[in-house]
Amino acid sequence: MSLLAISDLHVRHGDNRAFTEDLRPDSEDDWLLVAGDVAETTADILWAMELLADRFATVVWVPGNHDLWTVPADPLQLRGQERYQYLVEALRGLGVHTPEDPYPLWPGPDGPVVVAPLFVLYDHTFRPEGTSTKEEALAVAHEAGVVCTDEYLLHPDPHPGRDAWCRARLEYTRARLDSLDPDLPTVLVNHFPLVREPTRILRYPEFAQWCGTEATADWHVRYRARAVVYGHLHIPRTIVVDGVPHVEVSLGYPREWGARPLPPEGPRRVLP
Repeated sequence: MSLLAISDLHVRHGDNRAFTEDLRPDSEDDWLLVAGDVAETTADILWAMELLADRFATVVWVPGNHDLWTVPADPLQLRGQERYQYLVEALRGLGVHTPEDPYPLWPGPDGPVVVAPLFVLYDHTFRPEGTSTKEEALAVAHEAGVVCTDEYLLHPDPHPGRDAWCRARLEYTRARLDSLDPDLPTVLVNHFPLVREPTRILRYPEFAQWCGTEATADWHVRYRARAVVYGHLHIPRTIVVDGVPHVEVSLGYPREWGARPLPPEGPRRVLP
């Protein structure tokens, strides 16, 4: 059995939808981690997740920013926390593990591993050089014309801002991770990278402020991670930080993966 992972399926694009329809496990025991950005509309998210839940032994999901957008084309016009909770309940109904459920134990060949799906947002602490506040960072981004669509479609209700929502999620998630058996290793799954290093190669460095929080910089060590899985950047690769592989598993948009020398092969193997 394998622990596999993928993210950023963006199934509203025809090529990505066809790619998703072709995803299948190598073994009936394979698990699949879906690290966010399945789609922008509720119907597309549930279509893709039901398909995957029917094929893989266990499916684990974390929300991406696109999953949480409230777009005009979606009949479900819930915002912020209400939208997130709606998706959690709907995916539970499909048998999918979410960040609100007990963390599942993957029975790997070297012993059990806690798979911890996280929902941790960003707080503008991955700031551009020379800025020291969120307001300064946003001003630099607006001046450069590099502004994440989250500013218009990802509503933080009932929180006063996405950074406040992030702080609430950090407190909630730390408490859950701190309560884990200290003898068990983990695989940490989050849509956004847990460390800043992956954002260093962004074409537009101003965008990094919508890509994570400095508050999670030591989580891979603190919580005994065998691996960290993330998406969001659309730069699939593995970097090693403090001896821990941080694996980006994003598919991305057709214009991105279609331009690469080799087509995407499917989910990345995280363990063993």
